[in-house]
Amino acid sequence: MKNITVLGAGIMGHGAAQLFAQAGYNVRIQARRETSLEQARELMTNSLKIMVEKDMLTQQAMDQTLANITYTTDLREAIQDTDFILESIPEVLETKLDTYETIESVVSEKTIISSNTSTFPLKELTQRAKNPERFIITHFFNPPQLVPIVEIVKFEKTDENVVNVTYDLMKEIGKSPVVLKKEITGFIVNRVQVAFLRECFNLIEQGVCTAEDIDIAVRGSMGFKWAFCGPMESQDLAGLQTTAAMVHNIEQDLSNTRELPSFLKEMVENEQLGIRSNKGFYEYDDNGAKAIHTRDDNFLDLLKLMQQKVENKEETAGSTK
Repeated sequence: MKNITVLGAGIMGHGAAQLFAQAGYNVRIQARRETSLEQARELMTNSLKIMVEKDMLTQQAMDQTLANITYTTDLREAIQDTDFILESIPEVLETKLDTYETIESVVSEKTIISSNTSTFPLKELTQRAKNPERFIITHFFNPPQLVPIVEIVKFEKTDENVVNVTYDLMKEIGKSPVVLKKEITGFIVNRVQVAFLRECFNLIEQGVCTAEDIDIAVRGSMGFKWAFCGPMESQDLAGLQTTAAMVHNIEQDLSNTRELPSFLKEMVENEQLGIRSNKGFYEYDDNGAKAIHTRDDNFLDLLKLMQQKVENKEETAGSTK
C-alpha cells in the first residue's frame, strides 16, 4: 500500500491527509473547490509548524510531509491508481452513494473504500456497491491529527482481510484503532459521550451546577485519570465492590430521558451555537480561534507525553531481551 486518497478537505479530511503524509504515504486530497484545498494546505502547514516548535517533528520531516501531498478538484484524478480511499465528504447519503459509484467505476477491485461517517451504517452506504466487501468505516475524531483513537466498523459483508489491512494502516499512521465486533448506532465513543452528556445536561437543568462547574469537575477527575487509565481499568484499580455499590446507589436517580433538554433546544433556536456564533455555554470573540489554539496546544503536549511513554516502554522491553 503506497497511495492514499482523501476525499474532502474539511476538518477531518485535511487532518487525516496530514497523518498519512507524515507516515510516508503518497497522498492525494480532493475537494470540489480550490479555496477548500488552499485552506487545507494552510491548516496542515500550521499544524506541522507547531509540531516542529514542540520538537515532535523535524523541519526535514515537515517538508517531506508536505511534499507527499498533492491537491486536486478532480475526483477521477484523485482516485486513479490508489490503494486506500478515505471518504470524508458531507453527511448526505445520496452524495456519498454517487461518489462511491464513480469510485467503483475507476479503481481496481483491491482498492479499499473507507468512510469517516458516524451517521450512516455500511448497509446503507453499500446499497448500490458492486463490491460491498471492500467497504469499511474508519471513524476519526476531531482534530484527527491529534486525537489517537480511530473506530473501525465492519458489517457482515466486509472482507476480514480488509479489516486487517485497515487496522494495520491505522497503527502505521500512529493511531490507536479499535475494531467493533458488530455495527451499532453511534459506535463506542459517541454512545458513551451521549450517555455522559445526558446526565451533564440533567444536572444543569435541575440547577445542581453550571456548565463551567461540570467542566472543572470533569477535568480534575475523570479527564485527569482517563487519558492514561480508561474507565474500565479505573474501576479495577478502585475495586469492583466499590463500583458495584456506587452504581447501585446512584443509577436509580440518573436521567433516562429520551428528550433533548429544553435549555439546549432554546440555545440552538436562539443561535447560541458555540464558536460558530461566538456564544454557547461560554462566550467567544474570535469564533473560538483562541480556544481552539489552546485546546490543540494542550492536546499536543499530552500527545507528546503519551508518545514518550510508549518509546520508553519499548526501550525498556528491548533492553530486557
